[in-house]
Amino acid sequence: MPPPDRAAAPQAEALQRWSQRDAARWAQHFGLALPEPLLHPDQLALARRASPRALEDGAALRRRLGHYLGGMFYCEGEWYWGLDRLHYLESRLATEMKHEAAPAPLFLPPALQLAPTTPAVETPVLDFFCSLRSPYTWLATPRVRTLAKHYGASLRLRFVLPMVMRGLPVPLVKRLYILKDAKREALRLGLPFGDVADPIGLPTERGLALLHHAVQEGYGEEFLESFLRGVFAEGIDAGSRRGLERIAIRAGLSRANIHDALADHSWRAVADAHREELLASGLWGVPSFRVAGLPALWGQDRLWMIEQDLRALSAS
Repeated sequence: MPPPDRAAAPQAEALQRWSQRDAARWAQHFGLALPEPLLHPDQLALARRASPRALEDGAALRRRLGHYLGGMFYCEGEWYWGLDRLHYLESRLATEMKHEAAPAPLFLPPALQLAPTTPAVETPVLDFFCSLRSPYTWLATPRVRTLAKHYGASLRLRFVLPMVMRGLPVPLVKRLYILKDAKREALRLGLPFGDVADPIGLPTERGLALLHHAVQEGYGEEFLESFLRGVFAEGIDAGSRRGLERIAIRAGLSRANIHDALADHSWRAVADAHREELLASGLWGVPSFRVAGLPALWGQDRLWMIEQDLRALSAS
């Protein structure tokens, strides 16, 4: 396969650096070996002696089957991305083989432990880079709140505009895969998902104005979860006055709070500052996380790594 095109991976160099860090932690968890040093994609292609024609054929097949990345498994209409989705394929194959006692998946992602710990001497800060249009942010929000509370961390919301509202392309094939993948992840996690009212544009801008105000008033986490549950699980139109009020009031804001927040546009500068902070961490997408200045991590399916970082701080 050739690398993904820029429309699918607009921050290619950052993606390469992140992938190396991420692969190292997955390898450590599953006891797998990584080549040292990890090969650059150009070197890897040369090592495999892949001809330009072979790469073109691979890209054409990927497009025809409906995806945009490498490191993917495809089986009869369904895609499985890397080790963190391989367990779905394992379970599917075991079911189709009709084993009476299906073997447990070999590559099941780690569950959160929420183990007893000794409180850290200083309260660790857990930065949470989030977006109001990200289904993966919805899947992360209830659990990252639980992690922060359990380990005594201060959860700091760093909201950013969605990628498409920051001028970064999100191709249709990518959007479709994300929604399908988010649905199966929601089922696994026991979270509602599927009645979606896309908040792109004005609904997100109004939502960020309220989120900025809610953070200042101490209701930030509640509003973030209420908004994301509303647009990804309850079909609430956050662009309507009635819908936005429903989201905000159940999170603890009053109608007076809503009026004041919508009249304040200072959230834009704050979102820009958060974006610069995210880029400086080496990442660009959400949900992303960072514990007490440690290397940032990307993805709702990396919360087990965040828990490892929190536990390491507690043990130090």
